[in-house]
Amino acid sequence: MGRILALDLGRRRIGLALSDPLGLTAQGLETFERTSRREDLARLTRLVREREVERIVIGNPVELSGREGRQSQWAREFAERLADRTGVPVVLWDERLTSVEAERVLREAGGAGVTRGSVDRLAAMILLQSYLDSGAGSAEGAEGQSG
Repeated sequence: MGRILALDLGRRRIGLALSDPLGLTAQGLETFERTSRREDLARLTRLVREREVERIVIGNPVELSGREGRQSQWAREFAERLADRTGVPVVLWDERLTSVEAERVLREAGGAGVTRGSVDRLAAMILLQSYLDSGAGSAEGAEGQSG
């Protein structure tokens, strides 16, 4: 087992979360503002190397009906480029309502200091914890919902 990096991929920001080495818990990392696809991929590649990431999970923004739309295709293309760039397997994971859940949690926690960056970071943590809790992060369930 190795570290798993989760990305809550948005047009302006990328929320990040990283698992512990045993793949049990998700910790939030600094959310970063996007610049260009090339720079975003370079920055993520550096992070993968520095943190010794062995798998990447990217939120798949499927529609509530379960169908993949334009945003889902965009995430899939980004995932393919990131896998090519890093040489690390990338899994798409259903992220329906993770941002909504993150906003709810932050507001219930007091609401002060709720920023888009904090929502994106918590959404990435929720996404990664969902992936880990499903057992897909284990060697036996490594394929998960990678479709």
